[in-house]
Amino acid sequence: MQSPIKIHCPESKKGYIYTLNQCVSPSCSLLDYANMLRRVITASLWLHRQQAQILPLPLIRSCTSNFQQENMNTVDALYNLSVDISKVRKMKGWVLRQKPVYVYEAAALLRNMGGSERVIAHVLELYPEAILCNPEQMEAQRKLWMSVCAKQKDLLGIIEKFPASFFTSSSDHDNQKANILYFQTLHLNKRIISKLMATAPQSFSRPVRQNEEMIQMLQRTFLDLGGTEDNLRVWLQKLITQNPYVLLKDPQVLRNNLMFLRDREFTSNELLRLLSKLKGFVTELNPESMRLTLSYSQEILGCTDAELRQIVLECPALLYYSVPILADRFQCLLAAGVSIKQIMETPTVLELTTQIVQYRIEKLRSYGYDVKTGSIQVLNGTKKDFEKNYGQLHLRRERPLFNPVAPLYTED
Repeated sequence: MQSPIKIHCPESKKGYIYTLNQCVSPSCSLLDYANMLRRVITASLWLHRQQAQILPLPLIRSCTSNFQQENMNTVDALYNLSVDISKVRKMKGWVLRQKPVYVYEAAALLRNMGGSERVIAHVLELYPEAILCNPEQMEAQRKLWMSVCAKQKDLLGIIEKFPASFFTSSSDHDNQKANILYFQTLHLNKRIISKLMATAPQSFSRPVRQNEEMIQMLQRTFLDLGGTEDNLRVWLQKLITQNPYVLLKDPQVLRNNLMFLRDREFTSNELLRLLSKLKGFVTELNPESMRLTLSYSQEILGCTDAELRQIVLECPALLYYSVPILADRFQCLLAAGVSIKQIMETPTVLELTTQIVQYRIEKLRSYGYDVKTGSIQVLNGTKKDFEKNYGQLHLRRERPLFNPVAPLYTED
């Protein structure tokens, strides 16, 4: 005989357990059957509610939004283009729920520029928002960018690396066009302008007036510090290509930083050298942080104000490294036996991380070079520079220098 199915109903009196047999018993009246059925339904609803509470609300919403509301036409189109749907779903899942979309139009645009299927899939994975741009918008952007790109191949290379800079809102188009014309009046070549558009698109999507204010401030600063009109264009071009985000800063930030350095008795010529060496990062500084780092450096080095200025001119990094970073680097050098005097003679060694310094000192020590007695200039430079210096030390150890005046001993 089949065992009765039991249902626990907490809503009923004393939490009775009812069986399905009770509901269908021949002795039950119609009223009893109706009451029993009501209790069974109440119990099932209660059980369903309890099970639903086990799943957290964000998970329920996630499941619903990710799978039930996705535009399956979009998913299929991306799949046909070999796009990793799971990656898109994880990073930009909201794009898969949008309508209308232009997947094949975006792919056709890239294909017409010479993009392979691999490149197309890469661009759409990296920036799936591209499929939200309508064909007219894409074509307008292509024409605009081709005004500063020599070949479609060059534009494709930019899109592959910076797709968000190309697939922008149509509301930015007029500002982009106006900013391109403005930068052309500064006699910046097309390659420089396209690089700026790719790496700092915000500079082109905002009103041209804001860029004019910062450019004019930089030009006045250069000339006021002793720069010449002949060198202005080249200097400005270097500055904004080394740090394109300098255009997004408030001109007042530059004024405040230069005023602080003037108060530290840097001359106009020295300030111009600093401005060029900092490569536009002077706008990333602020007077308070510079005051702290300079005070700390002077205390550790035990130098005069004049000596500190010379050290800063050789190693501008002292201005923007925080005190904890500088303390770590000083401690690393001193622990390795490097003296304060050596650091003052070669302050650029402070631009190296502690890991690099430790590795290079150990490497030199393995060939008998002692940084305590030798110059620490050998530590400086890029990895390639160091390997060259290290290689010279290696050869010097293996092959003694030939002395032309030393007597030669030969067998009779």
